[in-house]
Amino acid sequence: MCLGIPAKIVSEPNENGMAQVEILGVTRWVSLHMVPTAKLGDHVLVHAGFALEIISEEFARETLDLLREGGLFDDETSELQAEPAS
Repeated sequence: MCLGIPAKIVSEPNENGMAQVEILGVTRWVSLHMVPTAKLGDHVLVHAGFALEIISEEFARETLDLLREGGLFDDETSELQAEPAS
């Protein structure tokens, strides 16, 4: 099963179409080639290093809340869990 994670774009895209995003407190580089209209401050759904679509801030927040409620995100380590925490 694939899981897209909400992220916020925190840098302008570079000449290679890559931008930094913040995912659950962690910053990483992702490709914006699949969402060429995405810009600084937008929220996007990220999978395997690619932003797949632009999403609303509300949808991003709701999705992250569901991950926490389902035990799939550990707030202490800022890591996604493969299985719900027990």
